[in-house]
Amino acid sequence: MTGTGLLIGVAILAVGTYLIRFAGPALRSRYEVSPQAAALMDRAAIVLLVGVAATGALYDGSDFVGWARPAGVAVGVVAALFKAPLVVVVVLAAGAAAGLRALGVA
Repeated sequence: MTGTGLLIGVAILAVGTYLIRFAGPALRSRYEVSPQAAALMDRAAIVLLVGVAATGALYDGSDFVGWARPAGVAVGVVAALFKAPLVVVVVLAAGAAAGLRALGVA
């Protein structure tokens, strides 16, 4: 792919992203969503985010990453549930994964 083709692709994605973000507030007054549909969309967004996070935590491409990374993610989740600051969550998760790898857990 040439540099020009890449720039055109990035520009198209940027314009499309801004159009979609603009469409929400612009069309909000024209369409009314039922409370059930709004609740369903909220749940769908959460399920999608959890699915993406789980895939990133468990797989690298199509290969299982081993147990160190999922254990680190679990430590981070527990720290976040206890309302730890974000820096503490990240350091604990990375430290747990690094510690397990240092102990030979893949």
